[in-house]
Amino acid sequence: MALRLIAVHAHPDDESSKGAATYAHYLDQGAEVLIVSCTGGERGDILNEAVLMDPESHRDIAGVRRREMARAQEIIGFDHVWLGYEDSGLPPAGDPVPPLSFADVPAEVSAEALVRIVREFKPHVMITYNEIGGYPHPDHIRCHEISKIAWDRSGDPASYPDAGPAWEIKKLYYEEIFHVERFSALYQALVATSSDPETAARLAEILERFKDRPYQGTAKIEISNYLEQRDLALRAHASQVSPESSFFFWPNEVQREAWPFEDFRLAASRVPTAQFEADLFQGITA
Repeated sequence: MALRLIAVHAHPDDESSKGAATYAHYLDQGAEVLIVSCTGGERGDILNEAVLMDPESHRDIAGVRRREMARAQEIIGFDHVWLGYEDSGLPPAGDPVPPLSFADVPAEVSAEALVRIVREFKPHVMITYNEIGGYPHPDHIRCHEISKIAWDRSGDPASYPDAGPAWEIKKLYYEEIFHVERFSALYQALVATSSDPETAARLAEILERFKDRPYQGTAKIEISNYLEQRDLALRAHASQVSPESSFFFWPNEVQREAWPFEDFRLAASRVPTAQFEADLFQGITA
């Protein structure tokens, strides 16, 4: 039986910016990978001028984002399901999220749909966001909350009894891909090979943005061979990623030299494992 990994994300495009190379790596190793998109991303800003000029992006952004997701899925090769909730958007501080959007629905209610998916797919490893959602977007925080409920309760037959036979996940990870150590290593490598003041200034600005994100990872997955595949998947989400995006500001050759990893933090485990890992399935036998 193949090892199986489930990754729970808030919006389409999150799976490509936060772990796509890792998913490609494990698919190449023969594992099964399922991505869950909790929302359709309907309230996300359009960040690409070319897409913004397309009337369809105003008429049917939900449809645009579904097609982008299908293309990213094709590029990486993972399986994919929609949890089915509406994007909550990012309201100003203190304002409520829209009624019946993902973050408005109680976590206990939404978790049942995720528990059902877990029990059907039977993953050994779950990846999701940390306690603050990676960053404080209401959908990312709710994504963490329902993932934690699914981790705690999918193996309990008395919990959500109508959601299928119980299945206990073995390990829970939070993605820790964006952090100061990674960007510092990339900054130093790029400054060492570039005499362009404009490039250096932009690099310094990006590094400043991540200065308060210390490295908390416990697992480094080596993904050198999958950087181009990751970039293609991310570019497939064209409404969210412009050609000038900072995601593509770091040449892949520099990334291979300076930080050829995607990072994760082991949040909980039901199997013996090491303090630091190079494999999310360490300690698990299928």
